[in-house]
Amino acid sequence: MRTITLPLCAAALACALAAGAQTNVYRWVDKDGKVQFSDSPPPADAKDATQRRVGGGGPDETQLPYATQVAARRFPVTFFTGTQCGEPCERGRNLLTQRGIPYTERDAQNNAADREALKGLIGSLDVPLLMVGESKNKGFEEGTWHASLDSAGYPRTRLPGQAPLRQNPPPAAAAKEPQPASAEPATK
Repeated sequence: MRTITLPLCAAALACALAAGAQTNVYRWVDKDGKVQFSDSPPPADAKDATQRRVGGGGPDETQLPYATQVAARRFPVTFFTGTQCGEPCERGRNLLTQRGIPYTERDAQNNAADREALKGLIGSLDVPLLMVGESKNKGFEEGTWHASLDSAGYPRTRLPGQAPLRQNPPPAAAAKEPQPASAEPATK
């Protein structure tokens, strides 16, 4: 009986480790215009390259509290920033990070699509802008941001050990394209 138990335990451990495996899947358009998928990074000349993590159970996978998961589904958070926003954007990032809020950061001063989206939302290029679902919070005002996030059901603090949840990096320090004269940051 003992000789059967050891191999069964080893097989169960191997299955558990395999179930928790994670990998990256890359998608890109090659030089001939064909969409490619691979577990290897795309070549340097690839267009529209994206990367997705698939699988689960890895030690670095962020576990969100249930309340945060529900709030994020119902009221996703988008944070419009820019390279010249300075202190208001940095304070906004810090607030979102301290609360453990999953959010998408969009660079309205250096990305044409983000610039047009911001202009369509508020009619100007003032940053920062916090979108919580359909709620718009122009400029950084800590009390207003907390109230908007509270009403959406987001918890007030991040779980101990919970990694920051930004879904893309902040804008680069140097501008990638010329700034229109009206792309001045808000001074709230």
